[in-house]
Amino acid sequence: MTTTPSAHARNLADPDTPFAVVDVHRTRRNIARLARHADRLGVTLRPHVKTAKSLDVAALLHDGTPGPVTVSTLAEAEAFAGAGYTDITYAVGIDPHKLTRVIALLRRGVTLRVLLDSTEQATAVAAAAREAGIALPAQIEIDCDGHRGGLRPDAPGLVGIGRILYEADCLDGVLTHAGESYFAHTAEDRRLAAKNERDAVVAAADALRAAGLPVPVVSAGSTPTAHAADDLAGVTELRAGNYVFFDLVMAGLGVCDLDDLALSVVVTVIGHRPEYGWIITDGGWMAMSRDRGTSAQVQDQGYGLVTDLTGRLIPGLVMTGASQEHGTLCARDGALLPDLPVGTRLRVLPNHACATAAQHHGYHVVDGSRSDGPTPTIQGVWNRVSGW
Repeated sequence: MTTTPSAHARNLADPDTPFAVVDVHRTRRNIARLARHADRLGVTLRPHVKTAKSLDVAALLHDGTPGPVTVSTLAEAEAFAGAGYTDITYAVGIDPHKLTRVIALLRRGVTLRVLLDSTEQATAVAAAAREAGIALPAQIEIDCDGHRGGLRPDAPGLVGIGRILYEADCLDGVLTHAGESYFAHTAEDRRLAAKNERDAVVAAADALRAAGLPVPVVSAGSTPTAHAADDLAGVTELRAGNYVFFDLVMAGLGVCDLDDLALSVVVTVIGHRPEYGWIITDGGWMAMSRDRGTSAQVQDQGYGLVTDLTGRLIPGLVMTGASQEHGTLCARDGALLPDLPVGTRLRVLPNHACATAAQHHGYHVVDGSRSDGPTPTIQGVWNRVSGW
């Protein structure tokens, strides 16, 4: 496993590698950017905390006060509820077996919304709510782009599912996620993806209302569409999660710049294979994840781009290969392989922040707005929630 953050580390030369680093300056800037955009669009921002899974990061989202969040596991919901968060959407289709845990959180005063897209799930939610004698808010998932789950806005069963929930006082609204926006390679493509996302979820809400059913929440969002949306008429809330850290996939799409990436992994050079043009580090896919999300983009970034400890890119140096605990760095585009002796520490920018963060127990925190010289000072440690 990767290194557990040490509260005694003074700078990035201290902890054993590999370990995850978060730049708090970039994180704050990323958070403020989307918050301003949501304000301009007139919608509530419900950040998805699945990327960082950190109470410390979440505290930056609403000025230190628990606000509305989205989670992807019940372990996350329970951890955030324990920290005082009472407005939570569990945005993964509900397994009826988990409803006991959902009801336990509701009894604690947490508004925990569940997600579903079938008659079977709606029936189970309605039955559990009646048996517990408690309202169990549920949102119907809408498929806006042929992605994982959900009902099309014109699906014949949509109103029937809504009615099952309504009769048990459980109908809370509709929710969609434009998963295909992660392949929207131009600004116009992302704008159209955001428009399609909005149109689909609003059409579903209209269909339910036409049948006499209330739809208080109309929820949409992904990191690409949240930033691209220019009109969210009919939508009540916006969701996104990756934007807090960003990553190479988002930079490759044009959603952010490389200078916005707040998460990196510190590794150490442990060997050289000059006959192959390789530099070997102690950070493989257990540190970076196996995600190769940029491989479908114009510029394939391998397993990550390489910087020095200050976060300055080393021209042409890419993590092109990974085994469990070894990373292979190579030069590309005619760049010379830099002279990096054994013991040199480097930072690697990840393809997918969510997947890379999941490999670590927490983060050492630096402040990129400060000038600390060649070895940035560690400002503190942010832990991830239990149960990840």
